[in-house]
Amino acid sequence: MPALERYSGVLYEALDASTISSDGRRFAGDHILIHSALFGLVSASDLIPAYRLSHNSRLPGVSLLTLWRAPLREVLATESGLVLDLRSDSYVKLGPAPHRSWYVRVVSEDEGGRRTALAHFNKKAKGVFARELILAGHSHDTIDSLLEWARSRSIRLELSTAGVLDLVV
Repeated sequence: MPALERYSGVLYEALDASTISSDGRRFAGDHILIHSALFGLVSASDLIPAYRLSHNSRLPGVSLLTLWRAPLREVLATESGLVLDLRSDSYVKLGPAPHRSWYVRVVSEDEGGRRTALAHFNKKAKGVFARELILAGHSHDTIDSLLEWARSRSIRLELSTAGVLDLVV
């Protein structure tokens, strides 16, 4: 089945792929890459068999870090336009995104403005955010375009540090 439907978990439950229109699925297939521990980067529309392997799986004689680091870097370097990295830290370690990409960090903000990275709600927030991007069906070439779009949707997406965007929930 398509990768967008194959994978499960909190992020994919929030993404709710079964309710995305055919236009949205085409957009996702053209713009969303999913980091598979078995296959590397796959398009949201790539057909994927069922399997059980994660970022921390141990295989005899094979290091997933060694296996994927260079190929992921090469594939991501060929992507044009804005690259948003919604992967978990453990998958980022398997192959960092290029310097021109933006890592999305999910944070909460207290009354004093202090931000704390979230663990439990991180994946859900990223799934909801990815869904909004897919439903909008508009790719962004610049960070300014993305931030303006987010503001228009009442999504708190803000510049944090170099290469990092805070998704404030």
